[in-house]
Amino acid sequence: MDRAEKSELVAELNRTFSEVGVVVVTRNLGMTVAQSTALRIKMREAGASYKVSKNKLAKIALGGTDYLSLGDMLTGPVGLATSVDPVAAAKIAVEFAKTNDKFEIVGGAMGATVLDIEGVKALATMPSLDELRAKIVGLLVAPATKLATITQAPAAQLARVLQAFADKDKVDA
Repeated sequence: MDRAEKSELVAELNRTFSEVGVVVVTRNLGMTVAQSTALRIKMREAGASYKVSKNKLAKIALGGTDYLSLGDMLTGPVGLATSVDPVAAAKIAVEFAKTNDKFEIVGGAMGATVLDIEGVKALATMPSLDELRAKIVGLLVAPATKLATITQAPAAQLARVLQAFADKDKVDA
């Protein structure tokens, strides 16, 4: 990799660190290509990304971002899971670590807040941004649904009474 490619990679990583809501640092000790590909696919499906980078270049890219504190975690063969949604990358990383013993979580950060392994696991248990949006929409729609049910109930009761009279007249006749 020549100097121009390195500077382009550093600029791309810096842009990524400036835009994301969370960075999870992982250690991948001997993962196969198939395992790495499976992890990347899961990350992509969740709206996150997973990159393996040279530690020195990643440390340079951390400069000028809120994630400068991650520099100490970048030792050995590490990968960086990132996502705009603060939960997505952590959730996929924790799920993948449960099924793969060659993949471990080192730590992470949400902006300037540094997360240890337990912090990343706690973050992974939280609902994602999409799940929270769905809950809010459900809460907003619930009163309208209840109102429609309440206003519809008297009409339904009246219809049942009329139907009962009609059925009674048929039986009497």
